[in-house]
Amino acid sequence: MKNKIFLAIDTKSMKKANSIINQSELNNFKIGYKFGLEFLNSKNGRKFISKLKKKIIFIDLKLHDIPNTMQSTLIALRDLEINYLTVHISAGLRALKDVKKVSGKIKIVGVTTLTSLDNKDLKDIGHNRPLKDIVSLQAKLASKANLDAIVCSPHEVKFVKKYFYKEIITPGIKISSKVSDQKRVMSPKDALKQGSDWLVIGRDITKGNIKKNFKKLSDHLGQ
Repeated sequence: MKNKIFLAIDTKSMKKANSIINQSELNNFKIGYKFGLEFLNSKNGRKFISKLKKKIIFIDLKLHDIPNTMQSTLIALRDLEINYLTVHISAGLRALKDVKKVSGKIKIVGVTTLTSLDNKDLKDIGHNRPLKDIVSLQAKLASKANLDAIVCSPHEVKFVKKYFYKEIITPGIKISSKVSDQKRVMSPKDALKQGSDWLVIGRDITKGNIKKNFKKLSDHLGQ
């Protein structure tokens, strides 16, 4: 079975996005493409995505609003042939259920706690429970709402799997040791050992020579 990678297209350049996609059509990985707020809000981002065919498309909008607005946003995206869409689990059970009702073939992905946050950050926000407990509650809520997948740090995969039995997508995957804006990070090999189904990798693959970076990833995974 091929390892599954979501490549984070963290750019607003159509030329760069096209280059990443063209250079990542490899046989030894199953590749999907993650487009976030920067790309979707760029001048031609939506148009670019609408023209992609036979690709696994992950729209990472992290919707977090009142139920009606979240549901309406999903309906507004229906003309795009997308496979995955993120929503914040903290939007609440009703919002999650309302989005799921109109999702059709789009897989709804619940975002737990961002990988840029740690226990100190959560305390600053006003949470009294430790991160592990919060993510566990979020996983239970995602299961109750019948979501299709969860996004969590690789460090939380093992206890998320106790409550959520579908796909687990993990950002915070680092091949290199360079400092990033994420705090709860892990290597690809270790993340797969934890039980991740999809690894989200950005600059470690997309910056520089993409094919060489994929070779580095393959060597790391022993492929």
